[in-house]
Amino acid sequence: MIFSVMLKKNCQIFLTTNNFPMDFKKAKIANNAITRDIRELMEPTGNIYETVAILSKRANQISIDIKEELNSKLAEFSIPSDNLEEVFENREQIEIARYYEHLPKPTLIAIKEFLSGEVAYRNPHIADQEK
Repeated sequence: MIFSVMLKKNCQIFLTTNNFPMDFKKAKIANNAITRDIRELMEPTGNIYETVAILSKRANQISIDIKEELNSKLAEFSIPSDNLEEVFENREQIEIARYYEHLPKPTLIAIKEFLSGEVAYRNPHIADQEK
C-alpha cells in the first residue's frame, strides 16, 4: 500500500507499510503516552518535520482503518427507522464500543511501527538530488 505525504510545495514522501492491515488486537502497545527522544525519532530521516509528516499520515491511515472496522461491526446492530428519538443499545454494542475505546491510540501505533522499521518511506526530492 502506498501513501503520499506533502512536505513542501514540490516535495512528497511516499509511504508504504508491510503491515497492512494491522491486527490492532494483537499489538503490544501501551495505552499511555511515553516521553520520546527526538533524536531517536529523527534518526531514520534526519529531519524531525519529515518524521512527523510520516507519523501523522500513518496514524491517520490507522485511524481510518479502525473507524471503518468499528462502523462495520456496529452496522450489524442498526435498525432502519424514521424515528431518531428511539435509540436501542444492547450489551454487545456497548462491549464493542468499550473494546475500541481501550485500543492504543493510532499515533502510538504509528510510532511503534516507525521505530521498528515496519514503515518504508521515500522522498523523491532527496532522491532527485542524489542523482
